[in-house]
Amino acid sequence: MSDRKEKRTDHNRQKKIAVINDFSGFGRCSIAVCLPVISAMKIQCCPLPTAVFSNHTGFESFFLKDFTDYMEPYAEEWKKLDLQFEGIMTGFLGSQRQIEIVSRFFESFHRGDCIALVDPIMGDYGKLYPTYSEALARDMHELVRFADILTPNLTEACILTGRSYREDFSEAELYEIAGDLSEMGPGKIVISGLSEGCDLLNYVFERGSSPVMVREHKVGGFRSGTGDVFSSVIAGDAVNGREFADSVRHASAFIAKTLRRTIELGIPETDGICFEEFLWELGGTK
Repeated sequence: MSDRKEKRTDHNRQKKIAVINDFSGFGRCSIAVCLPVISAMKIQCCPLPTAVFSNHTGFESFFLKDFTDYMEPYAEEWKKLDLQFEGIMTGFLGSQRQIEIVSRFFESFHRGDCIALVDPIMGDYGKLYPTYSEALARDMHELVRFADILTPNLTEACILTGRSYREDFSEAELYEIAGDLSEMGPGKIVISGLSEGCDLLNYVFERGSSPVMVREHKVGGFRSGTGDVFSSVIAGDAVNGREFADSVRHASAFIAKTLRRTIELGIPETDGICFEEFLWELGGTK
């Protein structure tokens, strides 16, 4: 009888990011965006779905299967495999129970040098999304405390800090908002989608450093999935060791380029952005 112990397979030889978000089969958003973008950056993307959609909710009709009941048994299998992640990224969460489940996921997997990026998707243009309640927005604070990187738009930054929404915050006021968010946990914050004339701006705050404003020319109107591309590039860059402000420039320029190509191809706004045209460029990161 052999006294050799069974060797345990090491599943942690490659960089990995766990992505907790919904999956839409059509419309280029959430996991369907995160998976190819992160993979192109030479990082294994490990999705944990919160729901499955045939196509996103911007269409007139869609199929939906809620995955909440299966999220924890799914994650338990990852524990059995002793998976370790260099990054964890969260997107849209549709209920208090999902926020609680994701909080427990962070408690289990957010260890060592693992970088947590929280995209607190709750609303836009000064209003909560129709599927979001005030109580659910308050619960989002539970996740923010785990974040190393936080990527709210201005509406979400105001909700999280209890401010009334305005579109004309000064840079000094944005610094105060970002400082209040940082006190909740994250050391790196980008407040995205600020508007100034023909430009879109991203306010970049990093604890201990001077803030930076990243500017790109506006290209077209709103399209689904741009925020998912933005956060995925930043998460991938963080795991690959890129400086934070530079990663925001990288993500902003990539989206602007893909938007221009999307408009050239005449793609309907519901169908997202044609990031596939330029995925190969993301493989050039460190």
